[in-house]
Amino acid sequence: MASITKVVGTTMVILKLVDDNQLNMEDSISKYLPQWKYPKVTVRNLITHTSGIEGYINNRNNLNHDELIKALLELKAGKGLNHEMHYADVNFIFLGLIAKQITGKSIHDLITEWVLKPLHMNNSSFAPKDKHKCIPTVYDDKKGLLQGSVHDPKAQILGSDCGSAGLFSNMDDLIKFVHAILYPDDNPIISSALVKQFYDDQTYSHALGRSYGFELLHYHGMKFIWQSGYTGTFMVIIPKLKRAMIFLSNRVHPKAPNEYYIERRKPLIETYLDENKKAWK
Repeated sequence: MASITKVVGTTMVILKLVDDNQLNMEDSISKYLPQWKYPKVTVRNLITHTSGIEGYINNRNNLNHDELIKALLELKAGKGLNHEMHYADVNFIFLGLIAKQITGKSIHDLITEWVLKPLHMNNSSFAPKDKHKCIPTVYDDKKGLLQGSVHDPKAQILGSDCGSAGLFSNMDDLIKFVHAILYPDDNPIISSALVKQFYDDQTYSHALGRSYGFELLHYHGMKFIWQSGYTGTFMVIIPKLKRAMIFLSNRVHPKAPNEYYIERRKPLIETYLDENKKAWK
């Protein structure tokens, strides 16, 4: 699922911690990650990708678990803090580390316990037992065919501590997740009031087009939220209409990138949105 992990998993864990009064959106992330040197960056900044975190990590994919976390924590918050939306995996890696600091459990374990089990997403996991049943992701020149093993290099290094990627799932399970977002009263993880906040801009300026995890957009006046994944996954959710589109593909197989997929994704989404405009009006 690649970055679909962010919204299905990590976002829901963070919101549950907020719902349970174990975490506040306005908390400085330095409260939980004391190595971080920019206390103005908050949990809200991370979950809306408005943290302004920037920088480059040399030899990143050759670092081990602890070295990568240390390097990420040595990045800096730039001028974009609160003023720009810059989508970056580091935001959700930090959210996963914060959740672990609070609970003592890895973000993958928390997602499994707090999200997958309550939603009965029985086909979803971070370590599929029957890897041969997974759609092949990509052919790696060094590791061969990746099947049932995470594709993202950072997720490979961080393992269960990666809050940005790593989830394996299927259509049936994602429908269960989307239902829990479209029908707030049926959500077994967080309060209906909190679910409804997915449908509003959650940045400090309320003008940067980000909800919790999801991007928040308008199409000819029709509000929707969406999230994509590098491997060829995306979901579009139209809250008012109680409708959604889930698209699953393995666009990086056998090799990435597949630019044709990127070229066709936007028209595909626009076609779906066009089909729903009449119902919106």
